[in-house]
Amino acid sequence: MQTQTNQDYGAFLLRLSFAVILLAHASLKIFVFTVPGTVGYFESIGLPAIAAYLTILGEIAGGIAILLGLYTRLAAILSVPIMMGATWAHAGNGWVFSAEGGGWEFPALLTVLAIVVAIQGPGAWALRKLPVIDAYIPDALKA
Repeated sequence: MQTQTNQDYGAFLLRLSFAVILLAHASLKIFVFTVPGTVGYFESIGLPAIAAYLTILGEIAGGIAILLGLYTRLAAILSVPIMMGATWAHAGNGWVFSAEGGGWEFPALLTVLAIVVAIQGPGAWALRKLPVIDAYIPDALKA
């Protein structure tokens, strides 16, 4: 039996999982690859340095917002281009993520996950919105 409560908890688990993945990947870029290393990698695949900084910022800000359930739909939608970029970056490595350099299956799955989180909304245990910035966010993205 599917109840609203079950759906809310399912959406929460999905939201939590996606947020943890975003924050883990941001941490990897900062603490393991280092910011200069991440910038260098982005430039080596033809992307401008600003794309690396925006990706790290997007993963941190989006990860925190999604984790807290704060403007979840907006944060998830804004993470879709990051996930699509990761899919593109890994496309030449083949499908399977265990391939050398990582394949594109995992980033593609994360793209779909971001879309599902945006559709589902935050679920249970979410802050939802902040009155201070609420006036600037379209109603459809306030959940």
